[in-house]
Parts: sequence; C-alpha cells; structure tokens
Amino acid sequence: MALSGAAGSLRLLLGWGLLLWGATVRASKVEVSMLETVEVELGQTARIPCNFSIPEESNYAYINWFYINKRNRTKIYYMVRGQVFEAEPEYKGRVAMEDDFTLTISRVTLRDARTFVCQVGAGSLGVGENRTKLHIYKTPEPPEIQVNDAGIPVTSKEIPKIAECVSKNGFPAPNITWYKNGNPLWQDNTQVNILSTLTKESSGLYTVSSILFAHVSREDRQSHFHCEVSYRLLGADQTATSEKVNLTVFYSTENVTLVIHSPQPQVREGDEVTLRCEGDGNPPPEYSLLKVQEGAQPEEKDLPASNGVLTLRKVKKEDSGLYLCRTFDLDSMKNLEDTVKLSVNYLEGLKITPEGPIQLQQGDVLALTCDARGSRPLEFRWKKEKKGKLLGPGKQLKLSNVTLESSGNYSCEVAVTGVPGLSRSKQVYVAVHAKPQISSKDSLVPVQPNELVTLMCKAAALPEPKITWSINGKVQNHTDHHRVISNLTVQVTPDLLQSGVTCTATNVLGNSSHHITLKLRTTTMPPPIGNTTAEPIKKEQKTQESKGVIIVAVIVCILVIAVLGAVLYFLHKKGKIPCHRTGKQDITRPDARKDEIVVEVKSDKLPEEAGLLQGANGEKRPAGDQAEKYIDLRN
Repeated sequence: MALSGAAGSLRLLLGWGLLLWGATVRASKVEVSMLETVEVELGQTARIPCNFSIPEESNYAYINWFYINKRNRTKIYYMVRGQVFEAEPEYKGRVAMEDDFTLTISRVTLRDARTFVCQVGAGSLGVGENRTKLHIYKTPEPPEIQVNDAGIPVTSKEIPKIAECVSKNGFPAPNITWYKNGNPLWQDNTQVNILSTLTKESSGLYTVSSILFAHVSREDRQSHFHCEVSYRLLGADQTATSEKVNLTVFYSTENVTLVIHSPQPQVREGDEVTLRCEGDGNPPPEYSLLKVQEGAQPEEKDLPASNGVLTLRKVKKEDSGLYLCRTFDLDSMKNLEDTVKLSVNYLEGLKITPEGPIQLQQGDVLALTCDARGSRPLEFRWKKEKKGKLLGPGKQLKLSNVTLESSGNYSCEVAVTGVPGLSRSKQVYVAVHAKPQISSKDSLVPVQPNELVTLMCKAAALPEPKITWSINGKVQNHTDHHRVISNLTVQVTPDLLQSGVTCTATNVLGNSSHHITLKLRTTTMPPPIGNTTAEPIKKEQKTQESKGVIIVAVIVCILVIAVLGAVLYFLHKKGKIPCHRTGKQDITRPDARKDEIVVEVKSDKLPEEAGLLQGANGEKRPAGDQAEKYIDLRN
C-alpha cells in the first residue's frame, strides 16, 4: 500500500511537471493570426488586421509589413520599439497602422490586389508571421442590350443574330448569361450560339460583351429576350439584369380574315363602315378587296381600297352584299381569301294617307294610315303632337266624332325591329271646323259706380273667330291658334248697370254670345282706385257681426271699471274706507251684524255679474240699492 501510494504521488508530480514545461514552451513562441482574405471596393480604404500573442513578461521588438510580388517580398511599413517608418514609395502617404496593429491602405487601386504579410519579432522568443490576400472589386455597370432591329426571317438557313449585351468597368471580370422568356439559353451550336469577349481597359477594369445567335419561329414574335451579368462580391454572387426586348420576326401569311368595323353590330344607313383585310403574316402582304355581284354568274368588282382597307362613309342600302379579300403567298405560292356579307339596315318610304292638312267638320270620322318599307319588320305608333300623348300602336289611327279639340298635328313614328336608333317620324295636321264656343266664366260681376272694370271673353273656333262687344270701350285681343281672348275695359255707369254687357264670337259657321250682368257691391268700403277684375268678392257677414259683439263688450267693461273707481274714491273722501287697511272688502250695512250680509268684491267681476247683490236671507237686490250700503274692508 505504501509503494502504491508513492507511485501515485510520483505520477502526479510528473504530470504537473510536464504541464509546466508545456506552458513554458508555448509561452516562448510568437503567434500571429490574420484573415485569409479581405475585400474592398476600388478607391476605398482597406483594413488588414494583425493579431499576435507573446509571453506576458515579454514584449515585441518590431512589426514589419510586406507585400508579396510573385516570389519577392517588399517591405512597405514597419515599427521598431514604438517608432513607425514607411519603406515603399508606392504606398507613401496611403498606409498607416492603427493602435491594434491593423494596417490601413487608403485609396486602393487594382495594383493593391496582393498578398500582405504581418511579421512580429520578440527578440530571443523568435519571429512570428502570417498573411492576408487583399481582393479589390469594382461593381460592373448595368448591362446594356441592343436587339437586331432589322428583323429576322423564320426561313433563315444560317443562325441569325438576335441581340448583343455589354457590361463595362467591372473587376474582376464578370460573366453574361442569356434568357428567353425567363429561361436561360445555353450554347448548343445548332439552335443557339453565344460569342463572348473580354476586354481589359487601360484603367485595369474589364468590359465583357456577349452576342446571342439563335433560330426563331412564328411564336417568337411574342418572345422576350434579356441578358444578366453576374459577379462575386463579399463572398456572395451578385447579378444585374438588362431590359427585356422583343424581336421583329418575319413569317409568311397562313390565314386571311375580312372584318367589318361599324359603330354597332347592326349597320344602319348613314353609318360609317370600314372593311379591313387582316392576315397572320409579317410583314402583311398586298391585299385585294372586291365586291361579288351575286347571281347566276357571279362577278367580281374591284374596289378602291388602300391595301385591303375600304371605308364607306354614310353607307347606303345599295352597299349591302358579299365582299371578298384576296392575297397571294409567295412562300407557299397559294391564293388566300376570305368573304364577309354586309347587311345595311334601312327605313324608307314613310308616308301618311290621307296627306295633310286635313279639313274636317265637327262630328266627322277620320282614319289615318301610316306606311313604310324597311330591311326588317317595322313597329308603328301614333302620337298627338310630336312629343305628346301616345295614342296607340299600329299602322292605322281612327278618329270618331271629332271636335274642335281634335285639331292638331298627328305624328306617326316608325322603328326597325332589332336595330336600335333606326327610326323615322312624320306628322299630318288635322283641322276640325266648328262654330265658336265661348268659355267665359264671367256672368255676374260685382262693381262700384264709376269704377273701371275689365271684362273677359274667351272663344274657340275654326276658322278663327272674331269677338265683338255690345258697348264701346278699350278692347285688347290675344290669339293662340284657334282660340281668341278678348278683354274689355269700361267705366261703370247707371245705364251699364241696367243693360249689362254682351260678347259675341263669330266665324263663317255661326256665332255664339255670352251676357255679363253687373251688380253693385253691398259693402260700404270705398271702391279701389284704378281697374278691377270681374271676379266677385264675397263677404262673410257672420264673422263681421262676431267682431262687433266683442268690441261692444270691451267698451262696457271699461265703463263699469271707471264707475266703480269713482265710487271707491268718493267713499274714501267721506272717511268710510281707512287708508291703512288692505285685503278683501266686506260690503254691509253700518248697523247690521257681520253675519247678515258679507259680499266679496273682486276686480275680475264682469259688469253683468255685479248687477245684483244677495242679502242675508238670499233675496236679490238691484244694483241701484247698493249705493245705500257701507263698505267695510277686512283682513
């Protein structure tokens, strides 16, 4: 047991000794650690860190910075016991060392893309060093693409040039990739060929260009091409993309279509219609536009079209028919053609029978007939006046037992079924002859003596009537078609009150009269000054009598209050009413007991209510007997 314990202690001491010896060995070595690569943009400042470790009790003696050019080392900067020195003229004024021994290089150039060495010396402990590779980069300019704008035929046997892409001033040299409709293109030397060139400019930057060659088809008329430049930056891949371009592709015509362009689906007379030949070839071929004369032996008539386009302004029904578009394909050596039928809707021959103006007698019967021709079935309807009341549908309108009111314009409106906006209208004037009819409302007119009164007489007739008055005065007439309004202004005289006034309307078919009676007003109000109208003024006698009763009642109340005030004043002067007593008043006899007669007088008593006073035994006393009583004012 003692031997085994001694052996264990010996092994422990040997372990500690080895650890101490290993620590001493490590501490005696100078270790330098640096980044493998440092990237910086052209013209900016590069920072290359240098980290080193030496024994705690030791210190570094010097730090040297070198760059390696091929296999040679060139010292550019060093520090000896705290003093710094610049050794290379190329970096003079551009290099410095920070407090943590990081080397900085300002305004870096492409020549600075080198390997830099940091060397640390610690006297007897030896020398340690490490290195960093400095990468300089310059982001290239965005790629510019130029498409072949001369056009590319699909029948080309050689691979045609599609476009060229250029990216300038990049470092290191970038790469270019081509895309079609978002998919990358790779060279196969049969359908796709890509030619790239790299140029180093005098500045040391690179310009890369790439030309794309590829066969095209009809579908490529809608394809889009673009290029993408890729480069390495800060350990990651970066890209820049050009704009997308479209090709001009030439291909033969396989299909031809003749199209009608019009304001609406149903062509109407007067519309502007364009016939256009359209094909699926590029460039479009030469077209011929013809009209086919249908019949037993169809004939073709050349039209003055401009490369397959014909415009018909204010198209007519005669322009209806079959039209033909034709072209010749040089690649297939075939005729290509298409036809379309143009149908022009029309409405013509609108007439009304019998034609107007139509003269009728009162009580007659009239049948109006409307007729027209159109490209489709027609719809008819009648109206009184052009924008008046709808009378009914159909070709015929029947008027029975016509009167003077039946006179006027009757309009027939015709529309083509299924063709919006294609309609016509025509009207005829109907005149119903009748003797005058007077429609005056003035039969009894209240007046005042000597006032000026205006009387009115209205009459309607055809032919137009003439209105006369039975007396002379100022006459004003107004005519509206077959209606006449006549106003007579006269002064009221006793003879006029007795005779009245008569107006007479006359035409060749007869006459009508209307008598107006003048009656004096019963009111005592003075007559108004100037002209008065013939409308009667009615008075409400009941309302006036009510107002008179109210006025009389108010006057009586005022008189009663005045008499009562005089009595109170007289009694006060006689000393019967003390001045210092206020409140209610008891009216009684001086020698009577208080329980015999007690009357309360209030200010709101009406004169009628104060007429009688009651005694102690309930007997009624007249108002005249009250003057002998005494008035006692009590609380």
